[in-house]
Amino acid sequence: MKRDGHIHTPFCPHGSSDPFELYIEKAIANGFDEITFTEHAPLPANFVDPTPEQDSGMNTAQLHNYFEQLQRLKESYKAQIKINIGLEIDYIVGYEAETRQFLNEYGKLLDDAILSVHFLKHDDEYYCIDFSEDVYLHFAEQVGGIQEMYSQYYDTVQMSIQADLGPFKPKRIGHPTLIHKFQLAHALQIDDKHQIEALFTLMMENGYELDLNSAGLSKPLCKEPYPPLDFVAFAQAIKLPIVFGSDAHTANDLHQHYTMISQKIKL
Repeated sequence: MKRDGHIHTPFCPHGSSDPFELYIEKAIANGFDEITFTEHAPLPANFVDPTPEQDSGMNTAQLHNYFEQLQRLKESYKAQIKINIGLEIDYIVGYEAETRQFLNEYGKLLDDAILSVHFLKHDDEYYCIDFSEDVYLHFAEQVGGIQEMYSQYYDTVQMSIQADLGPFKPKRIGHPTLIHKFQLAHALQIDDKHQIEALFTLMMENGYELDLNSAGLSKPLCKEPYPPLDFVAFAQAIKLPIVFGSDAHTANDLHQHYTMISQKIKL
């Protein structure tokens, strides 16, 4: 079964205006049996988005329209493809209660969802770690170096797995090596094998799925999926469930690198 479980939409404030139908028709044309739209959920109301345009999550006022449109399309295309209504939920240290409250309110409307870490905290400030090379390197400097930044990232993902976010908590962890996004911007060779394998083991033991996210292959300072394929082999060895996700923010990027990845590993 061909499945893409991580797709953004015209509701993404930092994405494109490509309509849902463009994604759906392309998925059908490419022989996909199932897709999940996982728009960035609204951030907690009392959280200040540190990105310049404050566009990391969708507007809460748009949620009803988002669910309504997807429910209609899910029904319209049900004979051709399975469409899941989902969200990508941010895990933000210190905002667990607000996230749990959001999921308690909207979780029943979701078929599928992803839990991701984009924000790291230092000295009471939050940084969107994947926003830019400059933010990435500045944060590393603030926390004492690249190795320390990697460790904080993996610690935060571990916290997301262990956090009590209620009965509707997503069971798939998004791009768990996102900290590699700007890895070619520094000259260091960071050995994070143990941290990644420990993280995957924790995911397996707690019933989570892995988002095998191909977007990193298109990032000029990353050039690998999240996680790298060697770690996908480890995930398969420990029987951690894997779901391919293109993390497409435009219809053109839908299913990006799927063919290459599927030739190297069994999806």
